[in-house]
Amino acid sequence: MALPYTHHYDLSFSALNLKKFGSSHLQPICCLRCNSSVSSSPFTEKHSLQRYQRDQWVYNNDNQQRPSLSCDDEAASCSVPADSDSIRLNDITLQLPELRKLLQVLKHKRESCGGEVPKSGLGDVFLVGTGPGDPDLLTLKAVKVIQKADILLYDRLVSNAVLDLVGPDARLLYVGKTAGYHSRTQQEEIHELLLSFAEAGATVVRLKGGDPLVFGRGGEEMDFFQQQGIQVKVIPGITAASGISAELGIPLTHRGIANSVRFLTGHSRKGGTDPLFVAENAADPDSTLVVYMGLSTLPSLAQKLIHHGLPPDTPATAVERGTTPQQRMVFAELKDLADKIKTAELVSPTLIIIGKVVALSPFWPQSLTEASRLVEV
Repeated sequence: MALPYTHHYDLSFSALNLKKFGSSHLQPICCLRCNSSVSSSPFTEKHSLQRYQRDQWVYNNDNQQRPSLSCDDEAASCSVPADSDSIRLNDITLQLPELRKLLQVLKHKRESCGGEVPKSGLGDVFLVGTGPGDPDLLTLKAVKVIQKADILLYDRLVSNAVLDLVGPDARLLYVGKTAGYHSRTQQEEIHELLLSFAEAGATVVRLKGGDPLVFGRGGEEMDFFQQQGIQVKVIPGITAASGISAELGIPLTHRGIANSVRFLTGHSRKGGTDPLFVAENAADPDSTLVVYMGLSTLPSLAQKLIHHGLPPDTPATAVERGTTPQQRMVFAELKDLADKIKTAELVSPTLIIIGKVVALSPFWPQSLTEASRLVEV
């Protein structure tokens, strides 16, 4: 199976041998690494050079000089100027004057160009899913909306490749959340920003990684706008479970092996460390379990699943930055997966897939003869 992009992948086994049923001496795979000259993260991390370049208009006002950025574009991360910490700490305070000016610019633009503002006085609001990272997985509808937007508010897991599709006259505003740093500390603040732009008559696009209604707080934003009497148009995206499993050749359901699939989040709403109280019901050997944002809670989850009856040798995989050139993955039995992840030093975003269907992937280290036997069972 072909992997995305034209980058070199260093495999611990031969993909060709996997296609031969006699490859019984393969050693268990530890991880797949992608050797690429591209920045270590395809996403808009908090220290991303691309993010500061796109958002620098926010800081360029009468009272604050624009931060000067100087670093190698190929670097995995860049050294932000010494005063950048104070800029980020006062993010909201600094941005509000510029945002107010932008609202006036948008209104003037529509009036001077003869553009019609909706009778309600409100602009269109779109909630757009951008998929797991590969821009080729965007829907055509999503691309059209992205290119016609006046302003786009984007999350940490919207890839830089997707943001490159934004129109030249549009404004970008980062509202992502990262452990230890939130550009918007409360979801309510994002709601108010979206409403302010919509009230100005702007075409507002809220970009979210994956699908906006799968662990993306899209439902909360929809509910807020409905309470304001505003209709939000939702454009679905390929959620990580579907995109990444397809990339690895893992069918989430398979006749005779998995008759259902279940999505879990590794985070609780209150930020608890062990929210996976559903393990008792999720320990179903005839189902596939997909865990989002579950790196920190996987050791506890694995123990609970095994305790409640899921076989310790259940096939499993963890995939970091799936569908991007920086994709890395670990395959292991459930009992060993947490240790393999630690050894490989996988980082967020990482998706975890647990279930017998994982053994159907051509990357599973055991022979296809054994996988065929699994299907027959």
